Amino acid sequence: MALLGAMIKTLMAALLAFGALALPAPAATFSMKRGLNLDQWTTWTGEEKWNDPTAILPYPEWRKFLKEDDLKALKDAGFDFLRMPVDPSPFLSDETLALRDDLYASVLDSARMINRAGLKVIVDMHLIPAGGNRKTGMGQVMDDPGTFDAYVDVVRKMARTLSNEDPGQVAFEPMNEPIVDCDGDGTNLWPERQKKLFAAARSSATRLTLILTGACYSNAASLARIDPKLIADDNIIWTFHSYDPFLLTHQGATWAGDFIRYVTGLPFPLTAVPQRQLDVALDTIRARIRAEAPWTRRSGMLAYLDEQVASMDTDDKLLAIMDAPFKTVEAWAKANGIRPENITLGEFGMIRQEYGNGYVMPAEYRAAYVRQMIARAEAHGFSWSVWGYGGAFGIVDAFNGDKAEPAVMDAIRSLP
Repeated sequence: MALLGAMIKTLMAALLAFGALALPAPAATFSMKRGLNLDQWTTWTGEEKWNDPTAILPYPEWRKFLKEDDLKALKDAGFDFLRMPVDPSPFLSDETLALRDDLYASVLDSARMINRAGLKVIVDMHLIPAGGNRKTGMGQVMDDPGTFDAYVDVVRKMARTLSNEDPGQVAFEPMNEPIVDCDGDGTNLWPERQKKLFAAARSSATRLTLILTGACYSNAASLARIDPKLIADDNIIWTFHSYDPFLLTHQGATWAGDFIRYVTGLPFPLTAVPQRQLDVALDTIRARIRAEAPWTRRSGMLAYLDEQVASMDTDDKLLAIMDAPFKTVEAWAKANGIRPENITLGEFGMIRQEYGNGYVMPAEYRAAYVRQMIARAEAHGFSWSVWGYGGAFGIVDAFNGDKAEPAVMDAIRSLP
């Protein structure tokens, strides 16, 4: 009997454990469906002038350009939330020591301004590379333990700044696109670092939903390597980003590696134009690579171009590439009992024009891409936020005060 009793207890424990794995976690306090990234706007003066309140306030910098009517127009277009990037670099600079309280207060005021427009907001700590007008960026935070600790403290203070806001209206993302664990050396540094950021944020903001992510630019495969049970908290939304296929979405981007800058003129999908027209565009790219790329890289770039085109030269192949991140995240979520509403596609989009580059992506290609990505996110039950309001990927503004073509916004307005 004792043996039978032990077996029954073991069986019951196994069944309970299985049930715990199978049952989805509760939904997060913060809910969202359709969103837009406000961009980070990093065109203000250099760091040596960050001690000047007229140069850096209000903060973030979009406050210098957008008014409440602009935000209300986004609500009217069908968005229910905005992802608000906040560049943390000024919070890590000695130049802002006398203005720190004002910077935190201005971020809070910016979040409230979005809420007043009828939109929810994710406050997104959005590190970018150092250089130019800043000394500290993603590389310094990830590579230097002391700088990382200082960043953790910024996250703690930002969470405290937001802690009394309505948790149904404000969420907090401690780090955008961590650049770590990207190499082939098998490092797994991000889970422990994210735990520290989570602990700092949660200790200060006990009620807010926190947005967490995987390593290496928040790609889907990196999210699938995260064990969510290591962070025992139900009030979390998990995010991933996808700009696949990169060959088409980043055409002409000079900052995205040494290859893609030579690529312009490709349609979306590749089958959108006759084969003869596509061949002309490809030959133009090849000629540019042969004329301008470093000679040691030319053959590799030409081979890579051919390989990439072959991987998406039919609609079925292209859609498989676009589907892959969603399937990866969905499988991970099901295995870990995470509800679809607790997952968000935090960034996606197609470049309009690289600054200073004459090539402008035809609006119909951008609209077609955005429609395809939205359809995939919503079919999986994921929320989404397109990148972005203005600049190179702008769907509302372009550069120098110009407006982007309305095709992408029209596609979003027409959503059921």
